[in-house]
Amino acid sequence: MMAELARFRKALLSCFVRRGDALFELTDAVLAAGPVPSLPHLSLDPLHRRGHGSIYAALAQGRINTEAMRDLLAAQHTTTRPVFAIDISCWPRCDAECSPGRGYYYHPSRHSAGKPIIAGWAFSWLAGLEMSTNSWTRPLDVQRVPPGTNINAVAAEQIHAVLTRLPRRHSRIPLFVFDGGYDAVRLALAVADASAQLLVRIRSDRCFYAAPPSEAAIRVGRPRRHGAKFTCGDASTWPPPSTTWSVTDPQYGSVLVQAWNGLHAKTQQHDGHGSRGPRPIVPGTVIRLQVSALPGRTREPKTIWLWWYGPADLVPDLDLLWHAYVRRFDIEHTFRLCKQTLNWTLPRPRTPEQAERWTWLMLAAYTQLCLARAFVTDLRLPWEKPLPTDQLTPGRVRRRFRSIHAQLGTPASGPKPCGPSPGRPRGTTRGPAPRHPAIKTTGLTA
Repeated sequence: MMAELARFRKALLSCFVRRGDALFELTDAVLAAGPVPSLPHLSLDPLHRRGHGSIYAALAQGRINTEAMRDLLAAQHTTTRPVFAIDISCWPRCDAECSPGRGYYYHPSRHSAGKPIIAGWAFSWLAGLEMSTNSWTRPLDVQRVPPGTNINAVAAEQIHAVLTRLPRRHSRIPLFVFDGGYDAVRLALAVADASAQLLVRIRSDRCFYAAPPSEAAIRVGRPRRHGAKFTCGDASTWPPPSTTWSVTDPQYGSVLVQAWNGLHAKTQQHDGHGSRGPRPIVPGTVIRLQVSALPGRTREPKTIWLWWYGPADLVPDLDLLWHAYVRRFDIEHTFRLCKQTLNWTLPRPRTPEQAERWTWLMLAAYTQLCLARAFVTDLRLPWEKPLPTDQLTPGRVRRRFRSIHAQLGTPASGPKPCGPSPGRPRGTTRGPAPRHPAIKTTGLTA
């Protein structure tokens, strides 16, 4: 496994087209230094052999071959059960008036004018999930979502891209899991030509419709397009479920999964909206998930409603689906680690292109932790409980990165002293930077 990590690091350096050595050492400093008060403090780490100016130069002038990076990250996804999660995470830049491309996005804890929104940049992450009780994921792709861009279109683009990069050893159809906020029907229309499964959380008051009765049963009027109504919040409208799955889980207690096949929604947002043409009908499976307990919590669990879409000849695996949705929350742990430990949102770059380069370094750093966890031992704090090697968290693996680096070394070239910078030519001035107000739009969830 040490040799596999060494090969990954060598291939990673080849993905950095310009300022590659500086970008590579910056990634090592991110892993070794941990949380720092500001970006220049990363240059104080011994693994970063360059000055603090190289950090800014690497983010401003560096170039990353993102397509090669996506190929490299996809090659590390070796699981036989391809399950992925896609979600949005925001980089707050509320007071950065000189930074272009900012928009207003939802934020669960920060408020502006009494509303849970922030001004900043949004990034769509695609990560592979491990169907076991841990917080590990496998980030494979990230893409910035400009203001006004439909998040469903961005997610569909990421799905098509990752399907072409997955190793051919995957015999199962990949499953992509989404939380609320995504339009299930628009996602299904966008990936209709791809071999993929979708699992999207829906509201508890959604309405669906069965297939219409046959034309022979209709004597007057035009043929009906919708059959019996199915309301998630009204049990009287539920027909007998097509499939039922029940199991007892050590974490969630009694688990009951019910599925109704062949139901479709009346979609409002589609490519033909406004043309007075017929609305598209996308049949899928409505799933009701109910558990009796939540891990580490005393409040009563809520009933979860999901919508599944897949190839016509594929039968949904209810055991896989409910486990996949529960494991979807592991991507939230990845966001927290990147923000709190790897300093993802610590820098204050001027342009969104610099933010994108820094975000790709987060994916490169996290992947190295995934490869290193197989051969590291626990390095715990005095008040922490010991963990077996196969149960180490990403944070504990990061504590061992400095010793791993001592064994592997670095493929990056050393710095070349070039003397002091000439600075700005005498007599030249820089005017005020142009202001870019945050764009107000509702396109993120349209």
